[in-house]
Amino acid sequence: MKIIGLDVGSKTIGVAISDAFGWTAQGLTTIKWNEQDIHSADEELKAIIHEHEIEKAVVGLPKNMNGTIGERGQASEIYAKHIEKIHQIPTVLWDERLTTIAAERVLLEADVSRKKRKKVIDKMAAVMILQGYLDQKI
Repeated sequence: MKIIGLDVGSKTIGVAISDAFGWTAQGLTTIKWNEQDIHSADEELKAIIHEHEIEKAVVGLPKNMNGTIGERGQASEIYAKHIEKIHQIPTVLWDERLTTIAAERVLLEADVSRKKRKKVIDKMAAVMILQGYLDQKI
């Protein structure tokens, strides 16, 4: 079963997908979207779900460091429900605290330029969200 991992921001959605066995996560793309129009990423996401035969979505849940859910976390919860309704696949919310920081660190250690980091950071965060979920299942 293939799973999609999503790092949902206000302007972009980082996308990663698992292999068919659910062992590894690979970065796929970054979707530009308008958070004010929740449907703005529907077509692109639908194409990815169809092409890769995705059966489940893992959506990053940005909790505050004290474990509470703030405005960004609420936006992720709303988007997860939207995915279930529009794309007819179950969603799991996954604690994504520090994934963007960890992704930035990996890219810095790989000596990726600032300009290139900006282009791939959301996709890398989606990989970390999805891989964290996959690892806990083993």
